[in-house]
Amino acid sequence: MTGSLAAGVRAGAERDARLRRLALATLDANWEHDHTVPSRTLYPHQWSWDSAFIAIGLAHVRPDRAWRELRTLFAAQWVDGRVPHIVFNPALRVGAYFPGPEFWESARADGAPAAATSGIVQPPVHAPAAWLVHRRAPSEASVAALRRLYPRLVAQQRYLTGRRDVGGGGLAAIVHPWESGLDNSPAWDAPLAAVPADEAVMRAYRRHDTAHAAATQRPTDLDYARYVALVDSYRAGRYRDEGLLGRHPFLVECPLVNAALGVSEYALARIAAVVGADPGPHRDRAARITEALVTRLWDPLTGTFRPRDVRTDRLVAARTVLGLMPLALPDLPEPQVRAVLAEACSPRFGLAARMDRPLPTYDRTAPDFEPLRYWRGPSWVNTGWLLWQALRTHRRADLAAGLRESLLDLVDTAGCHEYFHPDTGAGLGSPAFSWTAALVLDALADG
Repeated sequence: MTGSLAAGVRAGAERDARLRRLALATLDANWEHDHTVPSRTLYPHQWSWDSAFIAIGLAHVRPDRAWRELRTLFAAQWVDGRVPHIVFNPALRVGAYFPGPEFWESARADGAPAAATSGIVQPPVHAPAAWLVHRRAPSEASVAALRRLYPRLVAQQRYLTGRRDVGGGGLAAIVHPWESGLDNSPAWDAPLAAVPADEAVMRAYRRHDTAHAAATQRPTDLDYARYVALVDSYRAGRYRDEGLLGRHPFLVECPLVNAALGVSEYALARIAAVVGADPGPHRDRAARITEALVTRLWDPLTGTFRPRDVRTDRLVAARTVLGLMPLALPDLPEPQVRAVLAEACSPRFGLAARMDRPLPTYDRTAPDFEPLRYWRGPSWVNTGWLLWQALRTHRRADLAAGLRESLLDLVDTAGCHEYFHPDTGAGLGSPAFSWTAALVLDALADG
């Protein structure tokens, strides 16, 4: 080994050790007796898909805690199978977070759990998370944990593929941008424009996010007014999903949410084989979801997947990272695989075996690209991690390695931030962010 090569190996090992220490310290600091908060500043409760990502990282260092993370979240599952996007910590004072439990009023809804929760969901990444936790640290205890969790995961899938198939085409519709996980993505601009709202509505509330992060990095007050209007609409119906098309102003089929549905069925097939259930129906449902995704969300003119506005029955024009997420489906047809890879490697997203800049969440060539504002341009580790996994699924080791190195270097330079500037790599949003730390641990262990 030459001197320069040996020095490079040492530097890489030192970076990885440094990142492991940082990630573990972040997760330990954010542990809250039976779950992990996303951050101690912006997000003091338990969030749904955050906990799934966090469990994946904890599996490498604290597997018992990883299972407890998932168990605590699913203890707040509703009777209809929905897993709420927030489970509120009752120890926090009323008004400590907006929108808090007094805003959601989940206790007034039929089938809500005893715990105070929100009434909406987030992407169903939990079955793959449970499978990865088991695979990272297999044991008799992990098999027992899978056996307990399996029927709850099945109920979650049944809720989304059944009650939320508003468009009737075999895909789940989201009722709020928050359900996508990419809260203020440009993908939601057109559907949101039809939601009547006035910025004055926000005078009745006190936003807490802008007390912890610059307003230039967060959704606008008009965005928030529309978010509030959508919750008002859904809450007025006690969070029931019957008749949504006739009464709710925002219904969109999201590529990420539905890709996660399909990937979850593949994960459930693996879990079923371990716990003694039949994996066949899960594989069949995965195939049907994949087919529906291609039928309803694929845009052959631009070679990418797009959300479908169910109310107008039109595809949304914005090219976002959401359009890359169906690559996670192992049986995605080859023409779509090739086209999505071309989209990811284009100047819009810049995926490469050696990346010059982080992966953005929105087309960086678009005139309304915003490098500072939340999901309207910045780089996030979770969407990078999801694409990394998808690239490995389709055996693109070269691109997967480039994306992994980009993610690790990003965190090594800026720390475990919530999100990052897509050009400079500067940390944005909340510091000491849990899913960033957790997914760094997973990338380090599985490179």
